[in-house]
Amino acid sequence: MQRQTNTAFLLALAAFALYLCYRIAQPFLTAIFAAIVLAIVFYPLHVRVRRLIVRPQWAASVSTLVVILVVILPTILLGVAITRQLGELNQSLNEKGASQGGLTQYVVQSMQGPMSVIGKYVDLSGVDLRSTVMDAVERVRSYLIGVGKSAAKNLPGMLLKIVVVFFTLFFLFRDGPRIVRHTLALLPLTHEQAKKLLQGISDTIVASVYGSVAVGVAQGFLTGLAFWILGLPSPIVAAVLAAVASLIPVVGTGLVWVPGAVLLLLSGHGVKALILLVIGSAIIAQVDVVVRPYVVSESSKLNGLLIFFALLGGIEAFGIMGVIIGPVVISITIAVLHMLQEINNATGRGDEDRPLMAGE
Repeated sequence: MQRQTNTAFLLALAAFALYLCYRIAQPFLTAIFAAIVLAIVFYPLHVRVRRLIVRPQWAASVSTLVVILVVILPTILLGVAITRQLGELNQSLNEKGASQGGLTQYVVQSMQGPMSVIGKYVDLSGVDLRSTVMDAVERVRSYLIGVGKSAAKNLPGMLLKIVVVFFTLFFLFRDGPRIVRHTLALLPLTHEQAKKLLQGISDTIVASVYGSVAVGVAQGFLTGLAFWILGLPSPIVAAVLAAVASLIPVVGTGLVWVPGAVLLLLSGHGVKALILLVIGSAIIAQVDVVVRPYVVSESSKLNGLLIFFALLGGIEAFGIMGVIIGPVVISITIAVLHMLQEINNATGRGDEDRPLMAGE
């Protein structure tokens, strides 16, 4: 009785302590998960660094610095390039608008060409172009103001999470194997079960990262090709920017080809601007829906339909990290169900020859 009471008390205390740990870590769960993803993806690199640098702390520092350069540097360059591009676009719009009697008037005049082309195939007699353009300009302006305010407000928290990511990454590189051993030792699993579960999670995370890279390469290539065909400047730069921008949720590569379409419109190439918008929305943006599930399912050996819904549901539930969390959840679920099936088969193996009903 005393032993049962002691066990029950410890279980309750452990559950309460784990709940408090969750509340402490909750604001940084996304950052911690991002650090785990980076640690798994770059662990082969850390193994090579570890061979060259004997002391674990120095090796972890070097590996973390390399990851920072690989991850942060392209992000900074993307931000600078997009900021410069949006600044030039805003300046051009203001200059054109001032010379044409206002921004709305200039946009309306620029849209006359594309609208006449579309009008040959679609009845646009009921469309008030001026009011539509004014409404669209006001919405875009409000959206940009909201994004700017939100970014300024969330900047300190974002910087803190970035620090948490790389601080956690350092300790994962330095103490990763020991952390894994201690974590698996707490689970009531056999060595083989723990190994399968860990391998499935690792493979799925790597496959999800490969899917993101494949989407970035495909969307970057298509964006650069569209820029080259339509005569826009710096198609290679646009391809690189689009590849990096593909990682940004919701807007993605639209940060590259939408300003490109606006530049075409401002240059008097309304039809080309319309073509770029169609290519961007109907082809480039849809690459994610086709390429990512295929790459992730092939790399992780999971069903393509499951991966498709895991990606959609993961993004809906967890945001951008859902691209990885969704497939990982599916992988863990399938691994656990297989373990239960193996246990069920093992316990029921002795009853295979027993009749199902008396008298059989």
